[in-house]
Amino acid sequence: MPPLVLALLIGIVAGMRTMTAPMAVSWAAAAGWLPLEGTWLGWMGWWGTPWIFTLLAIGEVVADKLPTTPSRKAPPGFIGRLLSGALCGAAIGLVASALPLCIAAGVLGAVIGTLGGHAARMRLSRAFGADLPAALIEDLAAIALGAFAVASL
Repeated sequence: MPPLVLALLIGIVAGMRTMTAPMAVSWAAAAGWLPLEGTWLGWMGWWGTPWIFTLLAIGEVVADKLPTTPSRKAPPGFIGRLLSGALCGAAIGLVASALPLCIAAGVLGAVIGTLGGHAARMRLSRAFGADLPAALIEDLAAIALGAFAVASL
């Protein structure tokens, strides 16, 4: 699959769940699917990095269900999602020698994932009459899309 498409997909994941995208990328780097050794993003493949991102992703999934969690569209959350998309797009772009384009694709994907994920979740919440089932479906979709993107490297 073309690197720009993969960067866009991992950016969409970042827009849906900020920490799920770097979790997927760091596991791919640690497994050797995304050879980042010797680059400025080599730290993503270090032995502890995937575990740290996994813990952060679990924390985000739990926090997302709390009624006090701010909207993903509020500036702090939105900016975090854009940065996550840029970082993960950069990791793909480094390997594919398409760094600027993949960063842009990761950021664009994060915008799509943030706004589209929110809209889809709101529709699902209305259909279910509750937010929790919609949130769980979004969690599973983000994990599946992230796994698909890194498995396609």
